[in-house]
Amino acid sequence: MLASPVKYTPSVPALSVTIITKNEEADIAEAIASVAWADEILVVDSQSTDRTVDLARAASPRVVVISREWPGYIAQKNFAASRASNDWILSLDADERVTPELAAHIRATLEAPAHAAYEMPRITWHLGRWIDATDWYPDYQTRLYDRTRARWSGQYVHEAVTVDGSRGRLTGRLQHFAYQDISDHLDTIDRYTTLAARQMFEAGRRASAGALLLHGPFAFLRNYVARGGFRLGAAGIIISMMNSYYVFLKYAKLWALQAAPSARPGRRTPTS
Repeated sequence: MLASPVKYTPSVPALSVTIITKNEEADIAEAIASVAWADEILVVDSQSTDRTVDLARAASPRVVVISREWPGYIAQKNFAASRASNDWILSLDADERVTPELAAHIRATLEAPAHAAYEMPRITWHLGRWIDATDWYPDYQTRLYDRTRARWSGQYVHEAVTVDGSRGRLTGRLQHFAYQDISDHLDTIDRYTTLAARQMFEAGRRASAGALLLHGPFAFLRNYVARGGFRLGAAGIIISMMNSYYVFLKYAKLWALQAAPSARPGRRTPTS
């Protein structure tokens, strides 16, 4: 999917790429290959049971691997940044690839950084094509940042970089290979909507009957009509429907949390 790799030259200032992993043997080598031009590649692995660590070490002489138990996405990404050798960090997921165009813009930007962090457009490969419409594109991600002025924050889902200063924007795409197939996509929706509903519930949000009825259809119209899903043919229909299902399921799980088991008639609340 990628063009010819970018030739390594030292960055000014130096750049550390951080990647957090657990059982990523299918993706880790290509992820590292896409950033082989960086000064350091730090892989923080959460006790993988496959060949992730061996493949990471073999992928580049600039790879450093640290093994650590899984504390959550945010804590792991902040830990990775804290153990890097350089202040400028490019955070990459194992299922992502930095295109040569994006790599060139990163290197040019680091020659004279004007901002504390930079976001880049991410494009996802799914259903046999690049998805350049719906809510999925342009999916801007802040991944390049000065760790002295930025850090990861959030709760359960949708972790983000909080920046003390201004934020710029890069050109060139970050490629995302998120799903193997529709079943994998559905599994991810199930996991993430559980976390999203929990996060909403703890923030004091509640789901009404109107929310259950309306949010999903509105999400479909936004994805398919307003954000161009219709241009993608059958793939646009599927992804727009899946995105609307995500929204519906999130609110359905939030509603279920409101109907807590302890509130059922005759159910005793545990005392220990």
